[in-house]
Amino acid sequence: MDARGEQATGLRAAVERWSAAPVVFLHRLPRWVLLVAVFVLLVIGMAGTGWVAAAAVLVLAVALAWFAFLNWPALDGSGRALRVVALAVLVAFALGRGIGQF
Repeated sequence: MDARGEQATGLRAAVERWSAAPVVFLHRLPRWVLLVAVFVLLVIGMAGTGWVAAAAVLVLAVALAWFAFLNWPALDGSGRALRVVALAVLVAFALGRGIGQF
């Protein structure tokens, strides 16, 4: 069920069903665990080189894309735009790190 109380169908319903267990698992973790994981991935992405750094940033991008997809119906235009821009920046940075431009 989305933020407006409507039943999800198709791909959205499948992703929501698949995501239920991982989201509950993440919710049960202490908050600091996720913060540390994001920080470690950012440090690896910034300080690392080559494809190792790119992979760390891409993991963050995939997590952001997953959460953005799940929250998309509840977001307004500015929230959607912010997530699209953040995803684009992360993917561009990861590609730049992967080919050695940054």
